[in-house]
Amino acid sequence: MANALQDQLLKAGLASKQKVRDVKTQKRRNRKAKVDDGSAELKAQIAQQKAAQAEKDKALNEERFAKASEKGLVRGLITEFTRRAVAIPTDAEVKFNFTLDSKIHSLYIDEAIQKQLLNGTLGIVRHEDKSYLVPHKLAERVNLLVPEWCGYLWQAEDNSATEQVSDEEDPYAGYEIPDDLMW
Repeated sequence: MANALQDQLLKAGLASKQKVRDVKTQKRRNRKAKVDDGSAELKAQIAQQKAAQAEKDKALNEERFAKASEKGLVRGLITEFTRRAVAIPTDAEVKFNFTLDSKIHSLYIDEAIQKQLLNGTLGIVRHEDKSYLVPHKLAERVNLLVPEWCGYLWQAEDNSATEQVSDEEDPYAGYEIPDDLMW
């Protein structure tokens, strides 16, 4: 009985079969749209998740960009300290120890390089299991960008701390070190 009007319109030629199907589809869509199945909350939740994901992706992209630019700086720094490194003498007799990542590393150098290290004109950078003697300014830059590579870097506060100990009532001030004593 519900389709009696549709049948009459079809027989009279006022409607086509396609028009009847379109009307049925539209009625079905209207019924579904009126039913509240919590889809509004679901849509809001999905929109919120999409916004959070977009924000997370943006932060990740910024981090990747920062790392890429830092890698560019680090790559440039690697080429600079490999190019400007002071040659380590092969016939050196003085063993210079330094700590890096709670490990003690040794480097055989001569007395002139040892004086430069202790005066602060040179520093030691260790990269890929190889030690480089580099100028102090370059060692400072390495320490700022990648501190885990900086093996030895002379700093003014290190030297002043030893001077304070020697200036204050030194218990061995009266004893002189003999010139012929080798440590």
